[in-house]
Amino acid sequence: MLRSLTLRGRCLLAAGTAAALCAIVLDERDLLRVAAFVAALPLLAMWLSGRTRVALGARREVDPGRVAVGSDTTVRLHLGGRGRLPAAGLYLEDGVPYALGGRPHLRLDRPPGQHGTVVEYRIRPALRGIHRIGPLHTRVRDPFGLAESENELAGHSRLVAVPRVVSLTGLPAGSGLGAGEDGDRRLRAGHGEDDTMVREYRHGDDMRRVHWKMTARRDELMVRLEERPRHGGVTVLIDHRAAAHRGTGAQSSIEWAISAAASICLQLHARGQRVRLVTVDGSPLTGGVDGYSGGDGDTAVLDALAALQPSPRRDLMCGTDPGAGQELIAVLGSTTATGVTELTKLRPHGAHSRAVLLNVRRWSGESTDGGFDTGETASRLRASGWTVATADGPDSSIAAVWDHLCRQSSPMQHTAVPR
Repeated sequence: MLRSLTLRGRCLLAAGTAAALCAIVLDERDLLRVAAFVAALPLLAMWLSGRTRVALGARREVDPGRVAVGSDTTVRLHLGGRGRLPAAGLYLEDGVPYALGGRPHLRLDRPPGQHGTVVEYRIRPALRGIHRIGPLHTRVRDPFGLAESENELAGHSRLVAVPRVVSLTGLPAGSGLGAGEDGDRRLRAGHGEDDTMVREYRHGDDMRRVHWKMTARRDELMVRLEERPRHGGVTVLIDHRAAAHRGTGAQSSIEWAISAAASICLQLHARGQRVRLVTVDGSPLTGGVDGYSGGDGDTAVLDALAALQPSPRRDLMCGTDPGAGQELIAVLGSTTATGVTELTKLRPHGAHSRAVLLNVRRWSGESTDGGFDTGETASRLRASGWTVATADGPDSSIAAVWDHLCRQSSPMQHTAVPR
């Protein structure tokens, strides 16, 4: 329990103390008595407020507990208990971070009663992240508002604010047809989605699975694959280096990049692609043993991006191919020539490599940005066979950039995205 004087109480105590000093100097006993009473009143109020016991229990409910940035959620406080409330009522203060809108101040004038009561308020997260709401405190004041005591009623609750997702359309040409399909050569025996898939015969294969028509055509034993072919998968790399981004808060370039990565992952999932989301060091953020997730991995992708923090790395150094030999879509901030060289040399020849390149200079509002040149970076990537689309500022539409990247899959079409 924490007891303290209100602003009114502190002013009254200061006035009483000053009057007492004046009374002593002037030798005014009547004034001294009044001053002593004035100074003692807030101290007495603080002692009484500390002795006030309110038999009250509380439970917090956040509905929904997972929400996109900019969307509303409701916090319900279920209060129960018996007994009388102080004459001045009961003040409730819930610990809400600034990113969620600030702390609400509520007042309870009636006791909850036998069946309890519910007090609710709404919050709207302005920033993604794993936010903690709480603790819930009660503030009991004396009737004159001179002192108050504070008690904790409920602990913390979690609210996950996931990145804002933009609806996208289309896929880049050849997306999902990465190299290295488990080392197998999978050939169609006919046409259509349900056609039989075959591969070369291996020692130990059941002879009943031999596809004689394809064996005769290729002049080697071929066996049926009963399962449908698996796409090689797509890796989405999110550049979350603090040094690679500019701006602050929800309008920073890193938040734009994270929102773009989330939107791309969900679009790939919706199109049946297996997606692997990795950080600047190539570490998977989601997925199973191989790091890939399917259409049921939307929640995992959004939760991982909600918790993602800026990396202290200065440059883009993965060490190994971040795409694991498959298709790669990188969402990049400011990248040096060394970072571009490191990234491109790790990619196998012929693998689909695409990049959404942020012109972070437009987020900083500065004409120069530490020597980083988005145009030069884009040229270096394209010279290495990458497909590049540029986000030219905070007003750039993620959907427009993605659409442009899809169109850039055609040869000899490399231009910047209009704002």
